[in-house]
Amino acid sequence: MAIKKVAVVGGGTMGNGIAHVFAQAGFDVTLIEQSADFLEKAFGTIKKNLERMVKKEKITQEDADAALARIKKSTDLDDAKDADLVVEAVFEDRDLKKKIFKKLDEKCKTEAVLASNTSSIPITEIAGVTKRPDKVIGMHFMNPVPMMKLVELIRGIATSDNTYKLADEAAKAVGKTPVEVNDYPGFISNRVLLPMINEACFALYEGVATKEAIDTVMKLGMNHPMGPLELADLIGLDVCLDIMEVLYEGFADSKYRPCPLLRKMVLAGYLGRKTKKGFYEYE
Repeated sequence: MAIKKVAVVGGGTMGNGIAHVFAQAGFDVTLIEQSADFLEKAFGTIKKNLERMVKKEKITQEDADAALARIKKSTDLDDAKDADLVVEAVFEDRDLKKKIFKKLDEKCKTEAVLASNTSSIPITEIAGVTKRPDKVIGMHFMNPVPMMKLVELIRGIATSDNTYKLADEAAKAVGKTPVEVNDYPGFISNRVLLPMINEACFALYEGVATKEAIDTVMKLGMNHPMGPLELADLIGLDVCLDIMEVLYEGFADSKYRPCPLLRKMVLAGYLGRKTKKGFYEYE
């Protein structure tokens, strides 16, 4: 089976970026959101990002127009039924993801590959609610999707070689570099990254240094493009906490214990850039 039609479920930060890169690469894309308002916001973001690429002369206006024309907007999960590949990109809630996969399994054609963009939830668990666990795989794109080259491809316990091959080809077709990872909590990217962010939170919590000092040390001393606390604000502190909870629960190891400061900030609604306030404040 060749993948020609793609459905993306969820039009948030990750979902609109995934729809963007598939449409730009020539795939017919159905972008599915729960409401017309969310859908228009997602489509507007894609349009702005394509316009930015035109201004930077990375693509032509004709390319941008063609990509937008390939995106069908929908608020009905039934519209995923003809897709060869479905990428779920809703927020990190395992019950919601499993509910969506159960519905997709019922609605989509039997040969369709069902992928999750989850950053930490076990693919095997998600696949377990379907009757096609061999056709379920993790496709973890990085933020911002149009710019970042990596895609983690996560094999569940039942993921077939053919499913992996199709996901690998799809990732390469949109200009990404796929890396094979097995199904363990946090996979690779977040198993390494989030404990670093969590430790930076502890350093701030314990008064080791200011947030600016912590970020400057990592930028100038370790050559990171962004400090860990700045990065946490970009990712979303609620997302960081969710991933740390998955690591803590999955490994039952105290080294993954979420920092109390991180918990407190999430309880306060200080989630980072998306709420204009996290470790830093934003306009």
